[in-house]
Amino acid sequence: MDILTIIVATLFVSLILSLILKKINISPIVSYLFTGMIVAFFVDIAHLDKGHISHIAEFGIVFLMFTIGLEFSLPHLRQMKKEVFVFGSLQVILTTIIFTYIAHILFHYDMKTSLIIGSALTLSSTAIVLKTLNENGDIHRPYGRNSVGILIFQDLAVIPILLMITILADSSVSLEEMLLNTFYSAIIVGIILFVIGKYIIELFLAYVVDTKIEELFILSIILIVLSSALLAHSFGFSYSLGAFLAGMLIAETKYKYQIEADLVPFRDILLGVFFISVGMQVNFITVIDNFFTIVGLTIIILAMKVIIIFGILQFFNKKSRAIKTALALAQVGEFSFAVLALASANTLLDEQLNQIMISVVILSLLFTSLVIRHVRSFVKFFHKETHDIIEEPLMENAGIKDHIIVCGYSLLGQKIVKKLKEVGINYVAIEHERQHVKLGQEKGDIVFFGNAASKTMLNSLFIKDAIGVIIAIDNDEKIRLITQTIKNIDKNIPVTVKISHESQFNDFSDLKIDAFVHEYELVARRLIEKATKCKLKKEELLNGKL
Repeated sequence: MDILTIIVATLFVSLILSLILKKINISPIVSYLFTGMIVAFFVDIAHLDKGHISHIAEFGIVFLMFTIGLEFSLPHLRQMKKEVFVFGSLQVILTTIIFTYIAHILFHYDMKTSLIIGSALTLSSTAIVLKTLNENGDIHRPYGRNSVGILIFQDLAVIPILLMITILADSSVSLEEMLLNTFYSAIIVGIILFVIGKYIIELFLAYVVDTKIEELFILSIILIVLSSALLAHSFGFSYSLGAFLAGMLIAETKYKYQIEADLVPFRDILLGVFFISVGMQVNFITVIDNFFTIVGLTIIILAMKVIIIFGILQFFNKKSRAIKTALALAQVGEFSFAVLALASANTLLDEQLNQIMISVVILSLLFTSLVIRHVRSFVKFFHKETHDIIEEPLMENAGIKDHIIVCGYSLLGQKIVKKLKEVGINYVAIEHERQHVKLGQEKGDIVFFGNAASKTMLNSLFIKDAIGVIIAIDNDEKIRLITQTIKNIDKNIPVTVKISHESQFNDFSDLKIDAFVHEYELVARRLIEKATKCKLKKEELLNGKL
């Protein structure tokens, strides 16, 4: 079978499975894994170069790490230091130790293999958990904040875990020598990326933005990500580390939200390829022969992770919140595939154990997709004291809540923002012209560079917690795109639009816009008010009252 036929078959199976599983609220990631398994079983892929497929798939993880880096700015770290460094470090260290001990003592694996198993099982699924928490609107609740903090630390822990596997695999080099070389390489990579990030990247992006060619902006970001990944890899680190560092550098620029919005579809497609490629590695014969072992191990691992995470968090949180966090992070995550793949490639895991571990990870991801959407029901079942089940949203930025989003920061947008500040209403503005964004930031206004028609951009500005959106843009096509995006997120979000012509009422009649403000009617009303006041003043002057 030729490559194009295989691609078409893979896309078809993936689409059908995603549509079916969506009906029962299971993540598309699970459908990608099953797609890979089905295609590998029914289609002869032995002639394909799996090395090339794996390299392409790896960049799904690269772009995931880049977007994680975008969220990993120093202000964000300071804001979540307890969740990241206390909860995260305790979870990673204790879970790794416990699973390593179980693998070594109870299952009699050697210490190297046990340590790899423990490290892989420690990690949870950043992709599934963050996506589900965003969709549920729980990401800024206290248990969502706990989950995000622990996931951030886990994602950071991936880097030393991968380095550890490299050290364990290379017996020809002493540990001291490898650590010393790694330290020097890290300093060089860090200095290069810091200099480029501080003095070059923002100027480069400003120049690209000024061209007003959107595809050039996206292409520039992809170039930055891949170049950073290549730089890190050339010094012996993973591609993911370079991408993560690039994300951290760009997180300090005003282009952060727009970059995230533009890259999400690209990242998700590559992540889909990654999970499909993982599914293709599953050997059905091994799975069938070890079916009960796989199911049993999955149940034990899920239960152990829930107990460990709950045991840690109950000392810092309400019990209901600790249970929610534990259930959300009970699964084994996508970075575990990368850990297992590297360990297997370096012959630190035998093929049968690798197959069993991959199957356990897939089964645990299926569990998460089913459980995390109904986490409150599980909490009520396990924890009868329901007085603290309903939690108020906890915003990352207390200033962005019960706010108005202003789309456009040209002259009209600036006037709107000024009025909102005068009456004390929280606001945030989006603008795609760099000069206007710079002007707003110089004035101390909350203005972000970005595309107001991007769902990701609007979600980054907490649109579901906004009291309304004002579209202060003259372009009819952009008004339509922005409104459609807003109503797709939540049809109940009030949208107010400024119009210039009567015909626009009919043009926008299908969009369910909540309020129109006709600029000429408003101007006419103000002119009449002013003229009337002038007349009254004149009469008062004539009557000697002034």
